[in-house]
Amino acid sequence: MEKRNNLFGLLFVLPAVIGTFIFIVIPILCSFLLSFTNWDLLGDITFAGLSNYSAVFTEPVFIQILVNTIIYALSVTVFAVIIPLGIAAIINEKICGAEWFKIIYFIPFITPAVVIAIVWSWIFDPNIGAVNSILKTHCTWLFDTHLAMPVLIFVSVWKLIGYNVVLFLTGFSTINSNLYEAAKIDGANEISIFKNITLPLLKPTIYFVTLVTAISSFQVFDLIYVMTSGGPKGATDVIVYSIYKYAFEYFDIGKSCALAYILFAIIFILALLQRKFSK
Repeated sequence: MEKRNNLFGLLFVLPAVIGTFIFIVIPILCSFLLSFTNWDLLGDITFAGLSNYSAVFTEPVFIQILVNTIIYALSVTVFAVIIPLGIAAIINEKICGAEWFKIIYFIPFITPAVVIAIVWSWIFDPNIGAVNSILKTHCTWLFDTHLAMPVLIFVSVWKLIGYNVVLFLTGFSTINSNLYEAAKIDGANEISIFKNITLPLLKPTIYFVTLVTAISSFQVFDLIYVMTSGGPKGATDVIVYSIYKYAFEYFDIGKSCALAYILFAIIFILALLQRKFSK
């Protein structure tokens, strides 16, 4: 009977295992092997050794792309963790209309990124944009090398706030309310309670939100592609967008795959560091 149940269990999970193997495992292995080759999608595949990796590291634009990616990911992670944490703390106080606030904050997250990018491109348009009209300015937001990145960071944080608020509210719900009551009886103020009770007990949630936000920030593509295309003058060019350019604009699949695994190494190291610091 036990063997029969195990057989039925294997049959149920078999479609998922096959799908994972075909659509995840095989592409990962193939892309890793392609990073050691030269291929333009049309001609023959030739072995190139580590030349793709060395070529990526020695290109002058690589440092700028890496710096842009780090600045973007670090800024988005910091703001998309701190701001939702504060909003969640306020909503958790059972304010009037809390459920409506949850819905309103979550709408941007479920909206397709391409739609968000198009709408915000209109809002920041230097000629017809609402931002210049409201602020009475004449800034060329997405066409300025100093302003384009801050605009992208703002839009990304705006999109992520709702999702992270929900995660933090879930973390708040796991905290025993008796701890707050005991602290208030002992004379602790709101700041002391938040610092000494809420933050320590929210540490697993904060770690999860920070890690997920950082990884998604390093993988940004759609907003960059639609709003700036890596411009102006490479000011918003990031690693994932460069992977796309190497593959489908320059038709250099080897370099594209090499850059993808460089990004994988960066994210992997980041995850290890976050895990170490969280302890």
